[in-house]
Order: sequence, then C-alpha cells, then structure tokens
Amino acid sequence: MTRPPSKTKASGKLTPARALEVAAKPAEMVGQAMHQALDPLASAIKRATARRPDKVAEPEAPATPGKPGLAVSPLAVPFPKMPPVGGVQIGIGRAGFYKHERPDLLVMRFAKGTSCAGVFTRHGVGSAPVDWCKKQLEASGGEGVQALVVNAGCANSFTGKPGADAARRVAGALAKRFDCRQRDVMMASTGVIGVLLDDGKITARLPEIEHRLADDAWADAARAIMTTDTFAKGATATARIDGKTVRINGIAKGSGMIAPDMATMLAFVATDADIAPKALQTLVSLYTRTTFNSVTVDGDRSTNDTLLLFATGASSAPRITRAGDHRLADFREKLEALLLDLAMQLVRDGEGATKFVRINVSGAESAASARKIARTVAESPLVKTAFAGEDANWGRIVMAVGRADEPVNRDRMKVMFGKLVAAQDGLVSPTYSEAKMSAYMKKPELEVSIDVGVGRGSATMWTCDLTKQYVAINGDYRS
Repeated sequence: MTRPPSKTKASGKLTPARALEVAAKPAEMVGQAMHQALDPLASAIKRATARRPDKVAEPEAPATPGKPGLAVSPLAVPFPKMPPVGGVQIGIGRAGFYKHERPDLLVMRFAKGTSCAGVFTRHGVGSAPVDWCKKQLEASGGEGVQALVVNAGCANSFTGKPGADAARRVAGALAKRFDCRQRDVMMASTGVIGVLLDDGKITARLPEIEHRLADDAWADAARAIMTTDTFAKGATATARIDGKTVRINGIAKGSGMIAPDMATMLAFVATDADIAPKALQTLVSLYTRTTFNSVTVDGDRSTNDTLLLFATGASSAPRITRAGDHRLADFREKLEALLLDLAMQLVRDGEGATKFVRINVSGAESAASARKIARTVAESPLVKTAFAGEDANWGRIVMAVGRADEPVNRDRMKVMFGKLVAAQDGLVSPTYSEAKMSAYMKKPELEVSIDVGVGRGSATMWTCDLTKQYVAINGDYRS
C-alpha cells in the first residue's frame, strides 16, 4: 500500500548518446533524458502482456488465501516459477493479525553491501512504516540495507507516536537478530488503517522465522502479504549486464484502494546485479511512472504504498554507478517490463473485477494531458459499471473525457472499442453496429482508444470494471 510521485515533463528530443551523457546529472534530469531517448515503455508493454512460457503454475499452496470466502479472480494469472536471487533469503510466519489461520509475516535477509531504493505514497496521512523507510533511506543513502520485514492485517497508519515507536521496536529486534543497524532494516505494513501495530506479535515470531530462512520461498512470500488479494502476484526476469547474466524477482500485493501515485500496493523487487543506490533510485523513480502509476482499480490512494528495489551485488556482473550506463540497457528494459507485469496483476485482481481494460488516449495537447484524460476515463464509476454490464456505452466515455477539463476537440474526437469505431468527428460512427459492439464487450480483456484531436500527446492506463462484488468486499472489509 503505497504510492510514489513521479511527474516528468517532456522536453525536446534527445539522442541515446545525449541521454547517457545527461545520466550523470541529478536523478530528475536522468529520468527525463532516459524516458525520452530510450523510451522502453513499448517493449515493456509487449513483454508484460505477452504470454510468457516461464509462467508455470505452482502446486496449490496449503495456506488460506488473503480473505476466506473470496473467489479467485477470473482474470488471475499463475504464479511464475521463480529461481533464487543471490544474496536474498526469505522466511514467513504467522503473527496472528488475522482471526483465521494464515501466514501474515514476511522477513527477507540481504547480503552485506546490498543497495536499496524506494518510491512511496504521497498520501497526506502516510503510515509509520512509510515514514521509517523514507527516514532511513535518507540517512543511509540506500547503502548497506540488510533486512525487510512486512506484516499483513494491520497498516499501522494514523497511529501517531505509538505507531512510530512500534515500528522502531520491530526494526530494533530484527537488527539485533541479524547483527546490523536499525537503519539497515526496511519495513512495510498493510491492512486496516487506524489500528496500532502490536509489535510483540512480530518480535515473538522472529526467532523461528530466522531458522526457516530459505532462498527459494518467493511464492510463500507473495502469499504472506496478501489482504483481499485472490491470487499471489510475482514476476521474474533475467538480464545481461556487460555480458554477465543477472536475475530479477519481484512480488506485489494489492486488490483495492488502487490508484496512481502509487496504487494501494506493496511491491518488493530484488536483483543480484551490483547497482549503486543513486542509480537504483533513478531507475525505480523513472519506471514507476509507466507502471504502478499507470494502473487504477477504484481511484482511491492508500496510506501505505511502498515499492522497494534491492540490489545485492551477488552476481558476477560489474558494479554500475550511473543509471544511464550503456551496459544497463537490457537491465532497464527487463526491469520496466517486470514492474509493469506486477502492476497489471494488481488490476487483474481488482476487487470484484471481471474485465481487464486498457485505455489509450492519443491526440492530446501533451503527455500529461493525455494521462489526466486516461485516468479520468479509467476511474469513472459510470464507465466502469458499463464495462461490468458489457455495455459499449461510448457516451459515458465521451462524458468522462470532457470531465477531465483538458483541451479536446469535440468535432475531431474518435472513440474505438478494440478495432470497432463507436464515434468519430463529433457523431456516432456511420459503421456503428450494436451487435458487433455487444459481442466485443463480452470479452474478458477490452481495449478502448480515444483520439481527442488537438495534439500529439498520448498515454495508456490500465483499469478494471466496477461490480457488485466490489461493494460486497468493501462493505464488510473489517469483519
């Protein structure tokens, strides 16, 4: 549950060589240059949406899903077979934040010298774990992080000084066990807001978890952090750095309270590449924009959103200190694709979702304008309920476009469902067919494309439908 900011302004075109030169400058300029010159989003989308041969369903886990009684999303994808990442050990346990029997505690241990970078919610309330991570990363510069502890079932948000003290005690207990400094411990929480974390439940389980640490427990880790999720979410990739192979693994959780900046989610990604913290931070900040900040389930942002990226340096690849280093080209592409994969899984598991929808906006005044229009359409309750009812109600699309309060040309606007033209030039399309539209809307995966006719800006957002089940899940969230 956490959301990061990441707003970039487009400037003039840059060559790849110029982008790499600028990469030595501050992170914001690096992000701009890389985003424009390298433009990896197209390939990332291809990789994230394509059928992946490495996606192999693992045996059904004995652990109870996040919340009893929830049917697995019809849009679910199988958990991939995830090999170990050098320098990462994983353990799970049950602290008892839920009434039913299920793992709700995750601990990761990292090799000495691990770099860490993060992007967090910009929510005005925030949470004790988010405050802790931001403070410690600022103090350490992301150098030498050695542990991560995550609990599900209690957000420890809006809990004041007692909540901050509880977080500090958890970090202290884990630091003592792993013989490291408190600031070398990252943490995250997810669950009910306004409930003080009972840190004793966590610290009591640390000894047994420490003895169960393993390097191949990624699937268990993904299940331990679930709340109303109906399936565990993971992604894996390999990349080449200067001729050496490196591994990237990531897990995420999130189902409701998902919106840009960033979704209501937790995501933890680890690689055995050797990348300096500043370069790592540039990458995670840059690619959050095109991945986790481009999905929305219900438009609500969370107090706890956190994305943490760890680089252990356990591979034989050389150390990289600049995000724009040409040797990172393949790694950058694979990292963005992996983050997009995880982000899209959040939408596939949107609470009560039955439709996975891609919203494309083109012809906007700017990329920022296109993003605002796409987000307005993607979060409109009227649009989302039409998707749920399999109704190609293009009038609701047009309504949402206008409500974004961005420049549009009504008389040049065009709306398409898949390859079917619904409206164009300010009128219903002369080729409009209700029968064809109705048939298209029955598909589980939909694509809506809107050209607003004023410029060259474009953006893509992923969303889902809004069903009665969303109301049912959230109506009894605490019961």
